[in-house]
This record gives sequence, structure tokens and C-alpha cells, in this order.
Amino acid sequence: MEYKKIIIAIDGHSSTGKSTVAKQLAKALGYIYVDTGAMYRAVSLYAMRKGFIDESMFDAEALEEKLSEIELKFEINSETGLAEVVLNGENVEREIRTLKVSKFVSKIAAVSSVRKKLVEQQQKMGKDKGIVMDGRDIGTVVFPNAELKLFMTATAKDRAERRYLELTERGEKVTYEDVLKNVVNRDHIDSTRKDSPLRKAEDALKIDNSNLTLKEQFEQILQISKTAIETH
Repeated sequence: MEYKKIIIAIDGHSSTGKSTVAKQLAKALGYIYVDTGAMYRAVSLYAMRKGFIDESMFDAEALEEKLSEIELKFEINSETGLAEVVLNGENVEREIRTLKVSKFVSKIAAVSSVRKKLVEQQQKMGKDKGIVMDGRDIGTVVFPNAELKLFMTATAKDRAERRYLELTERGEKVTYEDVLKNVVNRDHIDSTRKDSPLRKAEDALKIDNSNLTLKEQFEQILQISKTAIETH
């Protein structure tokens, strides 16, 4: 079945499973999925490699001067069928998912010129609709007129537990305490930054998945999406 094309914007706190459900949803509807978080992670990785940011400093001006040199695109992994982010010709999908990169993403995303560059790219990606996009400001800034807006949340404890399992299963040596600290810190930076802070759009539906399984969450959101498609 071919579904009518709308824009589905999924916002929410870190580690709420936005990307997972967005990928599932796009596949079920035959839509294009765009992981905006991966774009900010890729810029963060670039900044780390260039020595613009580490645990003790962040030279935002140096990053801003080099923004024109950053080229981002998505390519489909032939084995998984999922889009993966490419930074200046290099597939960095695995490297950007580490806790090391996660520690700096919110700081990078708070830079206005970075947000401006990436928001412009994201808006171009959605001009033909039929897209599921997740991030922090999709329903409030990137696509304020999206036909369906969802805001996902869960307790910091639940999110940290999920993220810890995800990282350790991938072979990363991390502690639960470090992951929880990262989740709480990202919440604070995302919600208090001056440019496009994380907030629920007035017309967004709130999904608290603290007590939902992945299957329950997906089925609930799929039904909400089909209803939205039918009514627009």
C-alpha cells in the first residue's frame, strides 16, 4: 500500500528511542528517514578530529570558520537498507555512536551557525514530504508546519539504562554512572541553550515510553501516523 506523503516530526530527549522508532516508521510507510542527530554527531566528530573540542575546551570560532568544509550526506547500507551518515566522503556511522562523541554533541548543537547550516539542509530534504525526521527541534524549527509532531520522553534512569545496554552490547567499555551523567547533562544543555532549545511543540503528541516495550511503542506510533495521514 502506498501512503499519502506528509512530514512526520519526532522530537524528544536523548536516548528515548527516537531514531529506532523513526526508522521503523519510515520503513512501514515507505517514507524517507533522516536522522538529524547523526548530522550533529558527524559535525562533533569533525570538531574532535580537528582539535576544536575536548574535555577542557571548545573553540567554537575555529569550528565556525571551517563549516564550509563540512559536507554531509546519507548513503544506504546495502545490507541493512538503512541510511548511514557520510562525512566528507567517509562513512562514520559507527564512530559517531560512541559515548566519546555523545559527550560533545549538545555543545556543538548549541552553536547557532552549526544549527543554521544543518537546518537548511534538513529543510531541503523534506521539500517533497514523505519523510520521517527525528531530532530536538524538528517540530518547532525545521518543520513547524509538519502534519504530525511527536514528542518522546522517558525518565533519565530508563534512558540511561537503555543507552548503557546499547553501548556495552556494541563492545564499548562504559559505566552506567557515566552514561547517566551524560544523559542528564545533555538534557540540561539541550533544554537551556539560547538557539532552538528542546521543547515540546504546542501541537505535538507526547509519548512517554518509560513503561512501553519497543513493539508497543512502535504499534502505537504507527497507528497515530496512519490516522494523521488519512486526515490530511
